[in-house]
Amino acid sequence: MPLELVTIPCLSDNYAWLVHDAATDTTVVIDAPEAAPILHELYARGWKLSHILLTHHHPDHIQGAPMLEAATGARIIGAAADAHRLPPLTEAVEPGDVLRVGMQAVEVIGVPGHTSGHLAYHFAATGLAFTGDSLMGWGCGRIFEGTPAQMFASLERLAELPDATRICAGHEYTLNNGRFALSLEPDHPALMARMAEAQAARAAGRPTLPVPLALERATNPYLRSADPALAAAVGMAGADPLAVFTEIRARKDRF
Repeated sequence: MPLELVTIPCLSDNYAWLVHDAATDTTVVIDAPEAAPILHELYARGWKLSHILLTHHHPDHIQGAPMLEAATGARIIGAAADAHRLPPLTEAVEPGDVLRVGMQAVEVIGVPGHTSGHLAYHFAATGLAFTGDSLMGWGCGRIFEGTPAQMFASLERLAELPDATRICAGHEYTLNNGRFALSLEPDHPALMARMAEAQAARAAGRPTLPVPLALERATNPYLRSADPALAAAVGMAGADPLAVFTEIRARKDRF
């Protein structure tokens, strides 16, 4: 029986993600920007929260976790390296660890760059990847604690997942990220088509996430730094992909 995925808008533009395994009555939330909308969804569906998986330490991803734990008894799981700046953890994990969530194996992937201890969670059997503020819809997170080389390597690691993997990121930033991508390549047909779809989704009140990894590979500039057309578009024909990535990320910071 497949897992059920629920997207929960929180704060101004955050998402929390509920994953429910009906076969074992296991329910997980990935990131906890605020407790109330998550609890509302749980109660409306009659689900009991069992795990809270945290991607990184920023307040807009963790501040609801203590209330959720108090209300549900859920286990809080996060990076061992960040245990000192996360809510008290029931279980501290390292990149490469494998969690059991119901019948699912969940791979813990280290994706430093946005923060030094950032994690992603890959539900391989169901084709879901929860990437927080690393790989985002049509973009990537700002590099606060890491280096461009670290973020580049993190995105390359996520890009190795299967094409059909659905990317579940931490924010609804797709339109802004798309405007930036189009500023680099304004006549790119795939970018224009994606923008039209994203605008229609938001106009209808729908989230633009999750999104297939294949679409990110085809349109996300941070996953296309080896594409000669993109390198040429930013005046870096023949440059090393890391140099192209670094230039594109710097341009986005000023966008």
